[in-house]
Amino acid sequence: MEIGLHRDTWIEVDLKAIEQNIKNAISILPNNTTLFAVLKGGAYGHGTLEVAKAALRAGAKGFCVALLDEALFIRKNGINQVPILVLGPIRPHDVNLAGKYNISFPIIDQAHFQELKNYWDGYTPLKIHFAVDTGMGRIGFREIHEMKKIEKAILSLNQWIIEGIFTHFASADQFDTTYFEMQLSQFKRMVASLEKEPTFVHCSNSASALLHPTLPFTAVRFGVAMYGLNPSYEIKDILPFRLYPALSLYTRLTQVKLAYKGDKISYSSTYTVTEKEWIGTLPIGYADGWTSKMQGFQVIVDGCLAPIIGKIGMDQCMIRLPYELPVGSKVTLIGKDYPHSITSDEVGDKQNMNNCEVILLLTNRVPRYYKNG
Repeated sequence: MEIGLHRDTWIEVDLKAIEQNIKNAISILPNNTTLFAVLKGGAYGHGTLEVAKAALRAGAKGFCVALLDEALFIRKNGINQVPILVLGPIRPHDVNLAGKYNISFPIIDQAHFQELKNYWDGYTPLKIHFAVDTGMGRIGFREIHEMKKIEKAILSLNQWIIEGIFTHFASADQFDTTYFEMQLSQFKRMVASLEKEPTFVHCSNSASALLHPTLPFTAVRFGVAMYGLNPSYEIKDILPFRLYPALSLYTRLTQVKLAYKGDKISYSSTYTVTEKEWIGTLPIGYADGWTSKMQGFQVIVDGCLAPIIGKIGMDQCMIRLPYELPVGSKVTLIGKDYPHSITSDEVGDKQNMNNCEVILLLTNRVPRYYKNG
């Protein structure tokens, strides 16, 4: 997909905001706790390499990704000084490739371990983490005896290093901590069962790292909050510090026209002009991730709120302007334009999705520009 460098729709990413969020998180963690910056999904749509470098500047000591391909991309672009953990299971026949690039990966059960072992070349060093399913129901060991059996097998192998153990909380971003506490208790039991505690013992995502920073483990995985996105509405007012959103989305008016009573706007003629109105066309649509559900949402132009009218097309949409404005006027879809601001939370509310989904929907047709890097 070609990045859309030749039209006036773009994303700005403030790398200083990301750095500040990380520094604030580190400031509340115990001194011996390693912060892993989560870069999956192209750094939550912000840009993998740029965010990786900002995270290192801010004090992150490692990265987490979802896919081996994401880890390889980081390594092949020269970032070799810190550990990278793939959070999902890798294909067994990729085990030596992961080892070659010093990429850590999880073992999720006995069958997975055996397959990895069968494909291992016998000499490439491997770093593994035990994935533990304490109640998420996704991946990982559920029984202590099974995990200990694999631990014993690994300790008998040369070149295999048990680098870490982790689980994932299903409800760390909720007021009710009952299920969280159950998962935490189970994870502690799993960790205690190991013959030797690994270097990286981690269970905290953004929500638990912020709300429970003193958990007795050696690493946290800092994801959504690193980008200034609230882990959930439920806890956003009790976070220990302010989160600074890093991403803003802008476009410009490509045409301005005067419409008269009875005129129809966009597909299916769903909007009818009721009185003389100034209509502005924007070069953004659902192929960019600005979905059809955004019809009726208000954006900011010239410091005023302006509603999106009519159906949103693949590449364009229209807004009702407060008055005549020149072609080329800047329009804010996510971000600030005094005295108004639009958050990814608000965009998510309009589409019945969370703030992560909003950002990740923004496609590579929309170029990313970086400031304060």
